[in-house]
Amino acid sequence: MKRVLILGGTGDAAELTAKIATIPGVEAIASLAGRTREPSLPDGNVRIGGFGGAAGLADYLRQMQIDLLIDATHPFANQISWNAATAANQVNIPRLMLTRPAWEKVAGDRWLEVDNHQAAAQILAKQAKRVFLTVGRQELAAFAHLQHIWFLMRMIDPPSNGTFIPPGEILCDRGPFTLEDERKILTQYKIDTIVSKNSGGNATYPKIIAAREQGIPVVIVNRPPIPPGEQVAKVEDAITWLLQKIETKC
Repeated sequence: MKRVLILGGTGDAAELTAKIATIPGVEAIASLAGRTREPSLPDGNVRIGGFGGAAGLADYLRQMQIDLLIDATHPFANQISWNAATAANQVNIPRLMLTRPAWEKVAGDRWLEVDNHQAAAQILAKQAKRVFLTVGRQELAAFAHLQHIWFLMRMIDPPSNGTFIPPGEILCDRGPFTLEDERKILTQYKIDTIVSKNSGGNATYPKIIAAREQGIPVVIVNRPPIPPGEQVAKVEDAITWLLQKIETKC
């Protein structure tokens, strides 16, 4: 029996976990950070919570006798990706990153690309009045000083008590989102600017399409750097990698 740890939290990770669970002789363990209150749990063995940095993850890999590690975390969860690279190297097991492709700018997009949320806030201070903020509850503090701007803040869970947030309205919702609904939001709330991470994938892309249609600028936060290593963009390719590694080990 080969044991694979999947660092998850994304739809791709859940799909991957479900497919690996059908492979004879392979046990899949899905690990979720536990940042959302009611996460969508994949089928099979699930672990929720942090590891305590790279050293803690390395200890877990040894204790659980993990043979292979697949990092299928969110593109902006870069700290766990770096920890995974360090830990896999320490215990000398193969590691793969399943990374969804980033969105690419197309004709009609009015993107303002920045490298972090502080830079996004600086742009808003100069041009925005009503903002659709879709970067998650953990990043709200970067915009809290913009008291002259109204924000529609969409996130899965509400911010914790005491969190410093900008003025506006909180909308708790979980994707995927439809193009029709995103159009309605932009119109109903008279949005003049969107702030979004470049998360990639289809679940939240309709807001980018709606902004393009309505000529609304989008402040795009570019992805942080990820560690070097083997990468694939599709679940099917991750399965192929897994099977190849298992054959090699056998």
